[in-house]
Amino acid sequence: MSQLTGIAASNGIAIAKAYKLAIPDLSFDKKKVDDTTSEVERLTKALDVSTSELEKIKEHARASLGDEHAEIFSAHLLVLSDPELINPIKDKIETEQVNAEFALDETAQMFIEMFENMENEYMRERAADIKDVTKRVMAHLLEVSFPNPALIDEEVIVIAEDLTPSDTAQLNKQFVQGFTTNIGGRTSHSAIMARSLEIPAVVGTKAITEQVKEGDNLIVDGIDGKVLINPTEDEINEYQQKQEDYEKQKQEWAKLKDEPTVTKDGTHVELVANIGTPNDVEGVLNHGGEGVGLYRTEFLYMGKTELPTEDEQFDAYKSVLEQMGDKPVVVRTLDIGGDKELSYLELPDEMNPFLGYRAIRLCLERDDIFRTQLRALLRASTYGNLKIMFPMIATLDEFRQAKALLLEEKENLTKEGTEVSDNIEVGIMVEIPSTAVIARQFAKEVDFFSIGTNDLIQYTLAADRMNERVSYLYQPYHPAILNLVNNVIEAAHAEGKWAGMCGEMAGDSIAIPILLGLGLDEYSMSATSVLPARTQMKDLSKEELASYKDQLLSMGTADEVEAFIREKTNQ
Repeated sequence: MSQLTGIAASNGIAIAKAYKLAIPDLSFDKKKVDDTTSEVERLTKALDVSTSELEKIKEHARASLGDEHAEIFSAHLLVLSDPELINPIKDKIETEQVNAEFALDETAQMFIEMFENMENEYMRERAADIKDVTKRVMAHLLEVSFPNPALIDEEVIVIAEDLTPSDTAQLNKQFVQGFTTNIGGRTSHSAIMARSLEIPAVVGTKAITEQVKEGDNLIVDGIDGKVLINPTEDEINEYQQKQEDYEKQKQEWAKLKDEPTVTKDGTHVELVANIGTPNDVEGVLNHGGEGVGLYRTEFLYMGKTELPTEDEQFDAYKSVLEQMGDKPVVVRTLDIGGDKELSYLELPDEMNPFLGYRAIRLCLERDDIFRTQLRALLRASTYGNLKIMFPMIATLDEFRQAKALLLEEKENLTKEGTEVSDNIEVGIMVEIPSTAVIARQFAKEVDFFSIGTNDLIQYTLAADRMNERVSYLYQPYHPAILNLVNNVIEAAHAEGKWAGMCGEMAGDSIAIPILLGLGLDEYSMSATSVLPARTQMKDLSKEELASYKDQLLSMGTADEVEAFIREKTNQ
């Protein structure tokens, strides 16, 4: 038995054999063939099998994560049926009398190079589609196994260098018991989606793909961040007991599903959840979420070949609002840029994209895109309790411009005879340190704050949260972060407004008592974190924790803060 330590990204214990998600060896030799008819038939069969696989993957993505994710695979299916790609491959087989592998590779490389050299970003993106699809076809020609997460039909633990959002979207939690990767952190896309799917995950192990062979027995401990490779019988028994204990704990948490979130001394706070698609609402309700604290609308725009229409967006927002009833739904307007790009939007190449042309900055310049989203939101507002927030706000002028566009579109819709709610709160995400510093000025104009700690931490400590080398600086309990958070909460309360948090810190068991003591009103987290947080809140006294506030804010290091809270809350 050997053991690796990583980052506990999604709670739970998984025990199963390893499934390596890696591209197989696709090398081949050029061969002369006499029977070109049989060779074309080989190609046709490989194309048919690949098409069948992609259709299954597309349907799985649609069922589990919605139409927007399924569109990734629609683009791949179009490549497989494109005669401009397929016919030249067949012609090469017949005229040059070469094997299908060589003809496929030669033709595909020609198209890939052609697309990669185009100026249009969307067309360059098509090169990636051709690469992905032709690798799948090549694997079938060579009769080697090609990884298809959506087609897994036995209990496994997926291991990989990393998992893209589309990889994670294909995971069927009926069979995929957990996953573990070489790289990544708690705030990576794959980790966030793992928590949504309730799949135990350990990321950032650095060497899992090197140390594990296909079929090895694994234990993934998503609670303590450990991976055991080929464990002993005693270790398996130990972790089976830990697994049973965790399941019993989940049953205890479930008893609080329909209860309000109340502290030991009677203070009510709101525990709400983050979502990316209308399909995620079921998880929010099943886990006792008191609302949606962050609806990441960019998923409506990703995995498509063009911008979503106003009606497409309206249908999505309406669906979420109707499912949530009178519970609040905080929708974040389009937050594209940084690590989230759209193939069909020609965004500039930037030295520092996280600090560049993204989120509200893009929307204020491309107000055609922004107005379409605002109209869809306003039209949907009568179907539930809608709140709108703007991301990446750095100046009061940006907020005023964004709100002015919202009010303009509200007036336009009213003139058109479309009913719009008069009770929409309009707030901002606080994720830029300058905004947190002058929160008192913002509080006079916004209806609420939602603190986005994922970015606030990396901007404040100048540490890229995706960079493994500086990951030690991603410190939610750093006194600088706590002082900024406290400043925002105090500014909101001074103006009779509320302050929430929608970063991963909101569901962190060490951060929760700190935030409660600072007076945070709303905590938005992964749906699976809601019930554990509610259970924890029951045993906390807000008054007692508030008495530690000055002491915490004056500490020098994150370690000091963590040690103090662990001692005071017996964690």
